[in-house]
Amino acid sequence: MGKSELAAAVALLLTCGDHEEGAEVYGCAADRQQASIVFDVASEMVKQCPALAKRVKILASLKRLVYIPTNSFYQVLSAEAYTKHGLNIHGVVFDELHAQPNRKLYDVMLRGSGDARMQPLYFLITTAGDNTNSICWEVHQKAKDIIEGRKHDPTFYPVIYGADEKDDWTDPKIWEKANPSLGVTVGIDKVKAACESAKENPAEENAFRQLRLNQWVKQAIRWMPMEKWDKCSFAVDPKQLEGRICYGGLDLSSTTDITAFVLVFPPEDENDKYSIIPYFWIPEDNLDLRVRRDHVNYDLWKQQGFLQTTEGNVVHYGFIESFIEQLGLKYNIREIAFDRWGAVQMTQNLDNLGFTVVPFGQGFKDMSPPTKELMKLTLERKLAHSGHPVLRWMMDNIFIRTDPAGNIKPDKEKSTEKIDGAVATIIALDRAIRHQGVDESVYNVRGLLIL
Repeated sequence: MGKSELAAAVALLLTCGDHEEGAEVYGCAADRQQASIVFDVASEMVKQCPALAKRVKILASLKRLVYIPTNSFYQVLSAEAYTKHGLNIHGVVFDELHAQPNRKLYDVMLRGSGDARMQPLYFLITTAGDNTNSICWEVHQKAKDIIEGRKHDPTFYPVIYGADEKDDWTDPKIWEKANPSLGVTVGIDKVKAACESAKENPAEENAFRQLRLNQWVKQAIRWMPMEKWDKCSFAVDPKQLEGRICYGGLDLSSTTDITAFVLVFPPEDENDKYSIIPYFWIPEDNLDLRVRRDHVNYDLWKQQGFLQTTEGNVVHYGFIESFIEQLGLKYNIREIAFDRWGAVQMTQNLDNLGFTVVPFGQGFKDMSPPTKELMKLTLERKLAHSGHPVLRWMMDNIFIRTDPAGNIKPDKEKSTEKIDGAVATIIALDRAIRHQGVDESVYNVRGLLIL
């Protein structure tokens, strides 16, 4: 039995099998077409069962099934129906919760709408998603907490068929873990073919892991192959880099968000690597709230020294300016490139401190060459970043926008999590490449890299 068949069977049981007078059972999904999938399967089940066919009236145009003996019905709704308060719900079949655009329909259907019923049942069924700020992620985390004993709720019965985050997604044994009917309703040859295709094309990896293995992924298109990034976790010793030429990238984001400053040290010879030292700041007063809201280990990173906080509920730019000033006493910071947005006052202050600051555009023209170069250096293992966890998290968050000419750039709007450190790395890398030696910029030697 597939997912849709299971959901349809539950819908019919709630409508026809509970002996509930006037039962209201609703099928919910992100849109009416998605919700209609379960309805269509339920309708076929009715037609193929003589006992149900005599007692259930199918109103196809209304997407409604009416069980005549108890005057109960099953009705399809969509996300646009969140304004319909006052429903007396006996049952809800929520299909593909991960596709809900927000939590409004979920709250309307599950918060108090079944209080007048003796035995309301809410059946939530979904594939894993890619948005960890969604209602689906919230429900998924609750399910995991109950399964692993961190929470107790006798009214919530969780069942998860999916690969764990650390599982090898290419292992056929993991496929069976996520697909209990593998070889019965799902052909193993199809899964194997999809896996082989995902190995060849990194852009397909997330789709395979999400849709075939029910794994939560960062975004629909994964840009940075993290196994390649992790292979660049070469040690970077700040002491040994003192006095070395380097270039800074500054991404201030907003005063309540993460501010990133990254130093990139160009190689001194052909056996050397581009060394990266990143720094991150968030407001102290928002730390605990962000941990609970974002499900991100900001508190742990602070304890480990990978993230710093500034006093108050906004990032204290004066503190960061003083911090960069101290870095300038240790390292030969030739330039600091910055995202123009919101950085006017700080860049003026840094200029007054003696730093050379240059604006850096966020369009395809400026961002595409160093973004492609970052990927190339990563694949060639010519970067060294010490495995910094905050920077790694941000690299894993990158969603790439591409223009018709094949130029690329990180897209902050579409990236599901923060990428400030990745952007700061890219713009610092650009300055390091452009000024590497006298007339030795890789851009001058071989032109722009086209991937």
